[in-house]
Amino acid sequence: MQARHLRHTASCQHDQGILTMRSFDAIIIGAGQAGPALAARLSEAGQSVAILERHLVGGTCVNTGCRPTKTLVASAYAIHTARRGVEYGFDVGGAIAVDIKAVAARAAKIIRDGRAGNENWLFGMANVELIRGHARFEAPNVVAVEGERLTAPRIFINVGGRAVVPDMPGIDEVPILTNTDMVALDTLPRHLVVIGGSYIGLEFAQMYRRFGAAVTVVERASRLIAREDEDVSHGMRDILEAEGISVRTDADCIGFARNGDDVEVRIDCTQDAQPVLASHVLMAVGRRPNTDDLGLDAAGIEVDARGYITVDDRLQTSAPGVWALGDCNGRGAFTHTAYNDFEIVAANLLDGEDRRVSQRLPGYALYTDPPLGRVGMTDAQALATGRPLLHAKRAMTRVGRAVEKGETLGFMKVVADAKTRRILGAAILGTGGDEAIHGVLDMMNADQPVEQLRWAVPIHPTVSELIPTLLLDLQPWGGEA
Repeated sequence: MQARHLRHTASCQHDQGILTMRSFDAIIIGAGQAGPALAARLSEAGQSVAILERHLVGGTCVNTGCRPTKTLVASAYAIHTARRGVEYGFDVGGAIAVDIKAVAARAAKIIRDGRAGNENWLFGMANVELIRGHARFEAPNVVAVEGERLTAPRIFINVGGRAVVPDMPGIDEVPILTNTDMVALDTLPRHLVVIGGSYIGLEFAQMYRRFGAAVTVVERASRLIAREDEDVSHGMRDILEAEGISVRTDADCIGFARNGDDVEVRIDCTQDAQPVLASHVLMAVGRRPNTDDLGLDAAGIEVDARGYITVDDRLQTSAPGVWALGDCNGRGAFTHTAYNDFEIVAANLLDGEDRRVSQRLPGYALYTDPPLGRVGMTDAQALATGRPLLHAKRAMTRVGRAVEKGETLGFMKVVADAKTRRILGAAILGTGGDEAIHGVLDMMNADQPVEQLRWAVPIHPTVSELIPTLLLDLQPWGGEA
C-alpha cells in the first residue's frame, strides 16, 4: 500500500459533530532531512506512520539550503575560473557574460528534482501516509491537522528552522531578503548588502560578487565568522576582499531607510560610519526554530529561551513518547546532524542500541572558494581546556595539488592532546578543504593516535596527502602563532 493512499483507520468523518480519531504507530511532524528517513525505517519495521508537512517536502536542505546554494556556488566557481582563463592557458575573448536567469533556473531545477525525489520516496513506502497541513499538539500523543485528530504512542518532531529577521531601526520600511528569497532570485543585484558575516552570508556574498554584483558585508562583531579562530577569520576576510567585496566589521548600530529605489543601510562602525546604498539587502544573522506555533505547551514539551525544543542525550523531549530531531532541537544546525539524529533514534528504538548525541563529533564546512572544512575543537577551545597541546600549521602554498590547480589561498592546521596523542580539532581553509577534512574526522571517530597515520601511503597529488605530513609536524604549543 502506497503512502499517498493509506488510511490506517476509517476516513476522517464526523459522527454527531465528533471528529473521528485516527491511530498510527508513529507520527512524524516535518518532512525534512530526518523525517522521511525515519518513516522509511519505521515502515520497514511494519509500523504505520503519518508524516505531516505544512509546506515543502525536503525541508531547508532541499528547498532553500544546501542543494540550491551549492548549485549556485558551483555556477559562481565556473564563472570565476573562466575569468581566470589566461592563467590556465586559454582566452575567452572578452568579458564573461553571466545569464543570471539561467543560473537561477539551474538551481530551481535541482530544487524541483530533489523535492520530487523525496515525495516519490514517501509515496512508495508501505504503511506511510503523507498528510499536508499545519500540525498542532492537543496532548502529548494527539496531533490535530487539517480537520483531523491523529494519535500515536510515538511522535517525532522534525520541523526545522527559518531565518531570523531582528528588530532593527527602519527594517519594516524596506524590502529585506532571507536565504529563502535569495535562492529564488533571478535578477542580478546592483549592490547586495549582506547583514551578517557568518556562514550563510559569506557564501551568498562571494557567489553574487562573482555573478557581477557589488557586495558589502556588514558584521556586528570585530571579525568575520567570529566562532572560528582569528587566523581563519582573517584568512577569510583576505580572500573576500581580494575579490572586491567590501567588509564592514564592528557595526554596533545598523538601520535602514528608503532612498529612492534603493535601501540606505546606516552603519555605525568604528572605522567607517558612512551609509551604504543597496539595491538588495540580505539578512543573514542567524536561524530560529519553527516551534512557536505547534501547541507544544498542550503536550508538555519544554523549549529553551530561544525556542529550541529541549532534548536529552537520546533526543527525547520532556513529554513521554515524543522526540525532536534536526534543527528544532538546537543540538546541530546542519543537514548531516539532522540525519544523524534520525540514525540515533532509529538505532535506539529499532536496533536495540544505545546511541547518544554526545558521541557525535562536531564537523562542518563553509562553502566559500576556497572552502573551510572544520572538525572538533578550535585552537581557542583546545587552549581553554588547559591540557598540554601539540600544534601544526601549513600554508596551502606548500601543498602540491593547490599549486598545480593555481588555488593556493589558505592553510591547514591541527591541534592534538600531547598526552593522549589524540587529535582534538583541525581546520582546512583551502582548495578541497571540505573533502580533505574527512581524513582527520575519520581518525578522530576511530579514536586513533596521530602515529596511526605515520605509515599510511596517501594518493599523490591530493590535498589529503598532506594530512600525515601535517601530523608529523606537530610540536608542543601554548597558543603562540
